[in-house]
Amino acid sequence: MSGTAFDPKSKKVLVVEDEPPILQGIKDNLEVEGYSVLTATDGAEGLRMALESDPDLVILDVMMPKLSGFDVLRKLREQRIRGGILILTAKRAEEDKVKGLKLGADDYVAKPFSVAELMARVQAVLRRTEPPKAWKEARWSDIHVNFETYEATRKGVKLDLTPRELKILKHFIENPGKVVSRNELLDKVWGYDVFPTTRTVDNHIVKLRKAIEEDAEDPKIILSVRGVGYKFTAEVQKI
Repeated sequence: MSGTAFDPKSKKVLVVEDEPPILQGIKDNLEVEGYSVLTATDGAEGLRMALESDPDLVILDVMMPKLSGFDVLRKLREQRIRGGILILTAKRAEEDKVKGLKLGADDYVAKPFSVAELMARVQAVLRRTEPPKAWKEARWSDIHVNFETYEATRKGVKLDLTPRELKILKHFIENPGKVVSRNELLDKVWGYDVFPTTRTVDNHIVKLRKAIEEDAEDPKIILSVRGVGYKFTAEVQKI
């Protein structure tokens, strides 16, 4: 995550709860904090709204009419929704907490709960499930790469690199210090519908090294890991 302050005003929360006083209380407190709030009073409606509105967080009671909270949770995870899910359970229902977490809930709050605890857990789940800030450019040493225009320069001079080579470079930047196998590069950069050989990867690495290393014969940035693949070592500033 970036170091920017947490902003509730940018977050949409769906509350699925069949007890009107609890539903209204959660909604009011979330809105006081600045969240945009949607509500549903049964599991079927909650599932539909979650899939249609794509909330950042679903607060989901496990005991619901029409469709249980567990069924809603299961279906949402099957659909791979991007947002977090916080379940509401009974105070002594330990099995509900365990079941919910196993089904993919990010956290739980046991009823009865305090407003302070609920708000703290809401913010914690939103922070954990927030997607990483997108970055479009990368800089290190005298290298600058723009992944929107797929151009790279060294000391201001344009480098002769293909989009494929820049995709390899981007994968390295996204996996700093990790040993990346040739097969992983084939999968992530070329894809399953193309059938190059691992030698093809090596040829692209040779060209990358000539472009970004001080000495391509003695590389310091893209290191070879014998029998496995490569490791990228530069400390990159992502923009």
